Amino acid sequence: MPRYHVAVIGGGVAGLVSAVLLSARGLQVTVLEKGPAPGGKMRQIAIGDARIDSGPTVFTMLPVLEQIFAEAGASLGDHLTLERAEILARHAWVEGGRLDLFADIDRSADAIAAFAGPAEADGYRRFCRDAARTFRTLDRPFMRAPSPGMRTMATTAGPFGMLNLLRARPFATLWNALGDHFRDPRLRQLFGRYSTYCGSSPFQATAILMLVAHVEQEGVWLVQGGMHKVAQALEGLARSHGAAFRYGTEVRQVLLRDGRACGVELADGERLDADAVICNGDVGAVADGLLGSGVAPAVAPVAREQRSLSAVTWSMLAETSGFPLLRHTVFFSDDYAGEFDDIFVRRRLPRVPTVYICAQDRGAGLDAAAPPPGTRERLLCLVNAPPDGDANPFDAAEIERCTERTFGLLERCGLTVTRTGSDTVVTTPADFGRMFPATGGALYGRASHGWKASFQRPPGRTRIPRFYLAGGSAHPGPGVPMAALSGRMAVESLLRDLRA
Repeated sequence: MPRYHVAVIGGGVAGLVSAVLLSARGLQVTVLEKGPAPGGKMRQIAIGDARIDSGPTVFTMLPVLEQIFAEAGASLGDHLTLERAEILARHAWVEGGRLDLFADIDRSADAIAAFAGPAEADGYRRFCRDAARTFRTLDRPFMRAPSPGMRTMATTAGPFGMLNLLRARPFATLWNALGDHFRDPRLRQLFGRYSTYCGSSPFQATAILMLVAHVEQEGVWLVQGGMHKVAQALEGLARSHGAAFRYGTEVRQVLLRDGRACGVELADGERLDADAVICNGDVGAVADGLLGSGVAPAVAPVAREQRSLSAVTWSMLAETSGFPLLRHTVFFSDDYAGEFDDIFVRRRLPRVPTVYICAQDRGAGLDAAAPPPGTRERLLCLVNAPPDGDANPFDAAEIERCTERTFGLLERCGLTVTRTGSDTVVTTPADFGRMFPATGGALYGRASHGWKASFQRPPGRTRIPRFYLAGGSAHPGPGVPMAALSGRMAVESLLRDLRA
């Protein structure tokens, strides 16, 4: 193949994977990232000498990254040190006790039996079987297909695959489908939360999102040094194959010649010629013309009401006491329906939020010791929020009320977090909207509400020749492994087109 040059806009996971796979095949690659470091949403926040993961905190689907490293002639284990989590997460309710989910299904079933009774443990085992079947049904014909649709899924999956898909109840909501397995509303809350991994409400998302539970069951990994190490490892691998990285570099527009992408113009006026362009940015930015009017028709705009969840986060060094945190702990709202009604219907910060905490100095199992009293630890605290950072940038008083509600819920669950303003960085939907323009702060692209939503994410190949999309807002969706797959799909489409 001739020495083609590819410009990659954005250094998130999908852009990094694209750079790795293209440079390993001998193409010239230039990654253009407006931020100061790789990773995109996989970011770290510095507080003093501490570095706090303030984006994705869960690493799953390990074989996806292993295969990408192998295709580039490397071993993932030589670049990252991983530890498999013994406990997936600890869950707590104000009035309803505490429940740990384990990597081992039998241990989880025993814990659920003790928590809610043997019938609920039986329901959990049925749920695990259904989640695994749903994952197997959708893995090849949907998640790994470059441009899936019902027709291609029927062809790829075959009659038994389509039967399994219908058994997953794609036309039902996740919340209603969970009622087939669990009577205890706390367990419906727990497993309904997996829809938020795709930025969606369990009361509107399709039941096929139960497959996320299977993904976690197959392995959750802790990355020594933090999730940002994944981005650094991918950058280093791409550089080893000759890829160039330019940070602090903003792209003003994608250039077209004879209707096809031929390079980019930077914010300072510099022009870079390229044989193809991959955009690892939110598809809303493309549709809104933020990369030029020429490529705006490449994708349909994402309406405000179609956006996925945003968040308010607190990255902090703080002391904790009173509740035994694990690496991943979820404190549930006692008005779950009201929480999502606030976010998606009333478009306001939730009055009673569910709170997620990632305690990043704690290990992967029950034996993970808490820090000594008086010791500050690295914490990321997150609550879901409306993706309206552009239309309604919540003022300081609203954020302060959200803070009081968040830490008040933790107190009611028994956790005291002692923090100071100087050791806490708050990120709001408006902040996320500035980091990721044209999103309003939505962190997962389009919400997966309704059975059609999954087919409305644009594929890697666009209607503009030599212009490709990659990232969590494109197919197959959000999350580190899905973004990695989207980068792979963009590369595969690009290489086929260059050979044509």
